[in-house]
Amino acid sequence: MRVLSNADVEQLLSAQDVIDVLEVAYRELAENRGHNRPRNHTYFPVEDERYPGFRFRFKSQEGGNISSGVWGTRITSDMVGVETLPTGEKRRRLLPVAPGGRYVGLVTLFSLTELAPLAIIHDSVIQKYRVGATTALGIREMSNPDVTVAGMFGAGWQAAAHLETLLLVRPGIEEIRVFSPTKERREAFAAEWSDRTGKRVLAVDHPKDAVEGCRIITAATAAMDPVFEGEWIEPGTHVSCITSPDGTATRRELDDTTFDRADRIVVFSREQVHHDSQFDILGPVERGLKQWDDIQELGQILVDPAPARKNRDDITIFANNTGMGIQFAAVGARILELAEERDLGHVIPTDWFTEDTTP
Repeated sequence: MRVLSNADVEQLLSAQDVIDVLEVAYRELAENRGHNRPRNHTYFPVEDERYPGFRFRFKSQEGGNISSGVWGTRITSDMVGVETLPTGEKRRRLLPVAPGGRYVGLVTLFSLTELAPLAIIHDSVIQKYRVGATTALGIREMSNPDVTVAGMFGAGWQAAAHLETLLLVRPGIEEIRVFSPTKERREAFAAEWSDRTGKRVLAVDHPKDAVEGCRIITAATAAMDPVFEGEWIEPGTHVSCITSPDGTATRRELDDTTFDRADRIVVFSREQVHHDSQFDILGPVERGLKQWDDIQELGQILVDPAPARKNRDDITIFANNTGMGIQFAAVGARILELAEERDLGHVIPTDWFTEDTTP
């Protein structure tokens, strides 16, 4: 069995790799050649006395698909809570309270044919790219292809992956307008990504400036409350988000007006909508504006030969509303393949993890 660190993963994985393997996985999921268990969060009443209000949380998700040849489980052991920024906005934060000031997130891959574990991989780099790549697939399928100006909310870890993958699926974009609550962060982000991409990445001082005139709007934040007002959205815009209620917190990035104005809503997982009571997505259904069956999954629109966008002026939403174990299986399998080719990581005896009596 091979153990791989985030540093190993960074050497092996490209954003395009992630888009490619995830597209296969989502198609297989829609065709019943993949499976997934809804993500689960369990909070436990144990706090770190140094950080009042932050509690232990265990998160798990699992899934697999035929092409990857593996079943993947992803777990995180977290100390999590909500912090208030100097600007007044609230966001969810994980604390590095493991020994050495570190975090704990692991992906374990199991062979579908030989049963045994094949790898244990740090989850952080996979986590970043699997979210951004999924949003990018939604953008590729649902936005107008000739968009040249995009808006982005967020200037952190996830926003970076979203910007990188956005440009892979819409390379014709010339300008990205970035807003985040902290001026210094958004300006540093804009400067870095202007240099890295050669595009005009501009820090803007008001959320409205990252909406008006932008035909793709991406929210990639840890926000607890909506990051812009839906009435600002112009016809022909595609909107994506990565934050929805998760069964333990009523956080969201998009307001009711945004969902109500949408001509089409696609989610990553319909099952998770009900599992976590994601009232932001369910809102238009409960208000009688849409039928539940009108809301489809990303995998469905990937296998459907009909275009996902019906009219140029439609407002569309892709709600990247959960994480799936199948993502970690598909991306993890690709990482393991590349690691074996290059002999990266630490190899340990597989029989440490198997037994000679019935479980």
